Amino acid sequence: MTTPDPDPRRTPGIKPGGGVSPGETPPAEGGISGISYPEPHELRKGWGPMALVLIMVVVALVAIGLIAMVVSLVT
Repeated sequence: MTTPDPDPRRTPGIKPGGGVSPGETPPAEGGISGISYPEPHELRKGWGPMALVLIMVVVALVAIGLIAMVVSLVT
């Protein structure tokens, strides 16, 4: 079993004081971005016709209410 905190005097590449030489550690980020293969995705259906009709009815009722408020204020 290896110890989780090895002795720094025996670890290769570590300078006295705890630093490391350039090139001893791997880069922080990979040089390749993006995915390596296309991920499968499901095509989702858009809004159903019933939902769109319901939204249009609500918008029409709000518009009628606003017009009625304006007419009642003017007269």
